[in-house]
Amino acid sequence: MTVVGRDTTERLRDCADVRGFVERVCFKTGPPELVGAELEWLVGFPDAPAEPVPIPLLRDLLDAAGPPPRGSTVTYEPGGQLELSSPAFRGATACWLGMTEDATHVRRALEPAGVVLLDTAIDPFRLPRRQLAHPRYDAMEAYFDELDDSLGPVMMTSTASVQVNLDIGTDRDDATRRWRLLHRVGPAMVAAFANSPVHAGRDTGWRSARQRVWQGLDPARTAAPVGPDPVAAWAGYALDAPLMLRQRDGDDWRVRPKATFRDWLAEPDRPTTEDLRLHLSTLFPPVRPRGWFEVRYLDAQPWRWWPVPVAVLTALLDDPVAGDAADRACAGLDDWAVAARDGLADPALQAAAAACFDAALPALLRSGEHPRLVSLVAEFRDRYVRPGRSPADDSLDDLPEAR
Repeated sequence: MTVVGRDTTERLRDCADVRGFVERVCFKTGPPELVGAELEWLVGFPDAPAEPVPIPLLRDLLDAAGPPPRGSTVTYEPGGQLELSSPAFRGATACWLGMTEDATHVRRALEPAGVVLLDTAIDPFRLPRRQLAHPRYDAMEAYFDELDDSLGPVMMTSTASVQVNLDIGTDRDDATRRWRLLHRVGPAMVAAFANSPVHAGRDTGWRSARQRVWQGLDPARTAAPVGPDPVAAWAGYALDAPLMLRQRDGDDWRVRPKATFRDWLAEPDRPTTEDLRLHLSTLFPPVRPRGWFEVRYLDAQPWRWWPVPVAVLTALLDDPVAGDAADRACAGLDDWAVAARDGLADPALQAAAAACFDAALPALLRSGEHPRLVSLVAEFRDRYVRPGRSPADDSLDDLPEAR
């Protein structure tokens, strides 16, 4: 990830200022060399899977264990999901080794209380239940209530992902190439890493019910931005997205329904750059530019497999030969719903995902990544991608009445 300096809190005058911020901060370019990850987990008690794990218990356990040794940050999502956010590492191997050490530290800290990290991306046992009280989450909940959107609470409290963070690119042309490629391979990657078929005790009919939740939310803040120029596309997306909240003194951050950021710019009390930064944090497209590309479309993976999407996406973006092969293989496969519903049972997605893995593996070798990481990617390919399966199929096989 590229490190972005602190921005001033000057007031924005017009849409051109928004675009300038997006170009300067969100699409900051430089030689790609850094890799990061954010690992989210649902947590539970194996002997009482329907019981929520209180966030104060998680905090006490992790505070007692001390900070993760390789510098990752521990935070909590509204439903009690635990998130581990890495620093920026130089390359996929360094990210894998550093995050493995920090994730192992977290898992061991939970063991004395019998708390485990669940190997799925949507809560398989419990209905949505928010634990965190904060003006941000109060406003988010009110926003979804106003939309009469029952998926909002599921998104907030019952889902988990592996987010891969990759540099923007050397220059504007490279940034555009990387942006387009991340979206082009998205459906194949969603299908390959689908891992959320069971929610609250029932088979949802989707290999990635988590992705189905995100696709069903407010499309003005969850669909992919459209347009040939990613800077213009993201700036326009941000301007036209409805406000979810406005930070104020006090606890009420709610906003009037359907007001957009563009509307706010026309008010006498115009927003600041920090207001824009907060607004951008409430937009949830498949790929979010933050000074690095935050890839958000991947389900959380079983413990063994989380390094695989990090390695594959790094290889496809950083190696031009691998990227070109993946681009060709995924051309025309833009139905994210089919990817989420069917996974690699869809023959076209299976072929595309296999081509992506077959391109990524030699690219990882060319870049000198650790042989054990390369072997792990090959093992995932042979266990899941080539037979047309994903981790979701393991969960479905374990159901009393497998499909």
